[in-house]
Amino acid sequence: MSVKSIARCKSRRWRLLGIVLGLVLAVGAGIAAVPRGLAGEKGPAAKQDGPAAKQDGPAAKDLFDGKTLAGWQAPKMVGQGKIYVKDGALVMEPGELMTAVVWTGKPPRTNYELSLDGMRLEGSDFFCTTTFPVGESFCSLVVGGWGGTVVGLSSVDHYDASENSTSSSREFKDKTWYRVSIRVSDARIDAWIDGKQVVRQERKDHKFDLRMECDPCRPLGICTWNTKGAVKNIRLRELSAKEVAAVAKEKSETE
Repeated sequence: MSVKSIARCKSRRWRLLGIVLGLVLAVGAGIAAVPRGLAGEKGPAAKQDGPAAKQDGPAAKDLFDGKTLAGWQAPKMVGQGKIYVKDGALVMEPGELMTAVVWTGKPPRTNYELSLDGMRLEGSDFFCTTTFPVGESFCSLVVGGWGGTVVGLSSVDHYDASENSTSSSREFKDKTWYRVSIRVSDARIDAWIDGKQVVRQERKDHKFDLRMECDPCRPLGICTWNTKGAVKNIRLRELSAKEVAAVAKEKSETE
């Protein structure tokens, strides 16, 4: 083989090596650019909580330690299912109809924000319906009720979440975490699921109360209906005076 032939062979080998190296670098860059959320359905872990970006008040308080039922108890009601902690979540097994867990602390009556992650493990109805104070009364945010899709407040002016103006419908997948946030201010009740606002209900001239089934969940509780559900990252935060004023101003500007 001549000197020129040897040189041409070496040149081709170097060009091939350069192409292979370029492909390796390109693939590596592509892998590094894949968002972590695409590795699986992580629900709220990959999303920004609705009101979280606007927080300007005191830090949130963790109501559940992810290890024990400290601060939580099962209400006294017929047909209550088993509640326990597993893998950092508070699990509610199906009861005869409803299973609930109630916080033993004293929640504020207004101007606060409550958030949690909820997941339906088995069943076809609500899996983390949350009861909370609204002034001197109480209300519930239904998540996945009436066959698994209804979202809304129960009750507003004596109409439940399937009948009043807060009612909406969405699909919930099993074994998927959803971030639920509820904000009660002097002006409104707001709620978000995975950062999307699902409730915006003015308080003035409206009456809030509970369906009879949710009475045992007062003052702050979470329940399921013929469904196995789990919750975690339960947090409560009082709103600052600035936040309360901002909500009131927003309300007056839209009237």
